[in-house]
Amino acid sequence: MLRKPIVTVVGHVDHGKTTLLDSIRQTTVTEGEAGKITQAIGASIIPVETIQRVCGSLMKEELKIPGLLFIDTPGHAAFSTLRKRGGSLADIAIVVVDINEGFMPQTEEAIEILKKSKTPFLIAANKIDLIQGWEKKEGTILTEINSQHPRVQQQFETKMYELVGKLSEKFDLNTDRFDRVQDYTKQIAIVPISALTQEGLPEVLMVLIGLVQKYLEKCLECNLQGNAKGTVLEVKEQKGVGKVLDVIIYDGSLKPGDPIIIAGLNGPISTKIRGLFEPMPHSEMMEKKAKYKSVKEINAATGVRILAPNIDEVIAGMPLVSCRDKEAKVCEMDVQEQLNDVIIATDAEGVVMKADTLGSLEALISIVKDKDIPIRKATLGNVNRKDLVDAESSYEKDKLKSVVLAFNVEGEKSTEKVKVIHSNVIYKVLEEYETWVKEMRKEEEEKELGELIKPCKIALMKGYVFRQSNPAICGVSVEEGELKTKMPLMNKTGKDITVVKALQEEQKNISSAEKGKQVACSMDGVTMGRQINEGDVLYSSISENDFRKLKELKHLLSKEELALLKVIALIKREINPMWGV
Repeated sequence: MLRKPIVTVVGHVDHGKTTLLDSIRQTTVTEGEAGKITQAIGASIIPVETIQRVCGSLMKEELKIPGLLFIDTPGHAAFSTLRKRGGSLADIAIVVVDINEGFMPQTEEAIEILKKSKTPFLIAANKIDLIQGWEKKEGTILTEINSQHPRVQQQFETKMYELVGKLSEKFDLNTDRFDRVQDYTKQIAIVPISALTQEGLPEVLMVLIGLVQKYLEKCLECNLQGNAKGTVLEVKEQKGVGKVLDVIIYDGSLKPGDPIIIAGLNGPISTKIRGLFEPMPHSEMMEKKAKYKSVKEINAATGVRILAPNIDEVIAGMPLVSCRDKEAKVCEMDVQEQLNDVIIATDAEGVVMKADTLGSLEALISIVKDKDIPIRKATLGNVNRKDLVDAESSYEKDKLKSVVLAFNVEGEKSTEKVKVIHSNVIYKVLEEYETWVKEMRKEEEEKELGELIKPCKIALMKGYVFRQSNPAICGVSVEEGELKTKMPLMNKTGKDITVVKALQEEQKNISSAEKGKQVACSMDGVTMGRQINEGDVLYSSISENDFRKLKELKHLLSKEELALLKVIALIKREINPMWGV
């Protein structure tokens, strides 16, 4: 028997993954999502009748498969958590890319994951309707393209071959428009579509089914009488029923009464099925209003809701198997080994992470690890006091690690020493963390910069000597930089001559004076007419240590300050050629 192929849809945020599925299912899942971005892994059963309706006369070959099982993923990283023993849960993938924006980071990472897992895929070049001047026509997508104005056709071809060029250059992939592909074993098909207007939709399904039936038939063979194997997509609370499990079954069959074993964080969980409920065709399992029907048996591949006792500790992402009693020990070992394959490795120091499901947690770990951010602890559930204590233990060594990254969970908020970042959009968790890190680093750098002697140039004004010595007081004009109290000053030969004791503006004491200001400056250890004279130009005397730090923080200095820093360095090197080197 051939099972339904499991198809995953991946791509960059807002490039149209869920809209593509909506068009096939004729539903509106996208509108109800947080930030219109898929945040849970959902499954949709697409029956043969729908495939035939969408493809129409284009579907010339006989359908051997009993339909399609689509999985919509929350971005690139969660795709890698949709696994079964020995590889990916998906048989084939559709990579959705906005033809106008091209390949974005999540699209590129999705392709890398697909290549790594050796999952075959095709590319849906979406949003052709947004090409300037594009007009929707009747007929196939190729007829539509050829019916466009020559200028629009030229724009379209340019965008298509930008995609082809990028795939070749970045991923070493041989790709072409689907109607120009000579050998599907060596080339990847690009199908131009508009998920919104449904243009190109028949062609996407036609190419997908053609690939499945020609090259993946052997992979779809399954023993319908064998033990079921699956992955828990979500654990839900159903009104009037209690906890239920939404599961993808990729092998075997299940019936009410069958014993099942599910991997648990604290050991295998054994239970028996009380009820099986299959989503109605086109229903999306993650939708709250999804409709289900009670069934006496289900066969792979399908999405199914399982009602069973003792499942309170089951977590999304866990492997599940059905098992006869005499094989229970073997099954327990199998599911726990699969769970052990899920590495939530933690470092001695790092951020704390919380998520609602195992798949979400793995996805978060994946994107955080990609950025080389160490993880101290990664667990499931709401943010609690213990998480804040764990995060705060990093505060003394590194304030930037005194953080809790929380996806799709509630709980404790930020404290004076711990930053808690909550978001129900997975990529925003990291985005907000990186923004906060930049702000904190800038704050720390500015604080460090404030403690250094910065470049400054002043001129002693003629006719404004108020006191000759003890201390000498005269009017000065700040030519460049900022003059501060306690700033050491040198002359144009590099000789240290004095330190700014005090500054006054309109008879009021001030601590600093910026460029353009004229102030009274009090200086110790010098006498007007001896060490300094009216009209002299003086510079801040920067130590070698401060000079090196200023070079590290040069992005915080103005062009004028950088230029003056070079002048001061040259003056210093007249005395010591190796100064600051």
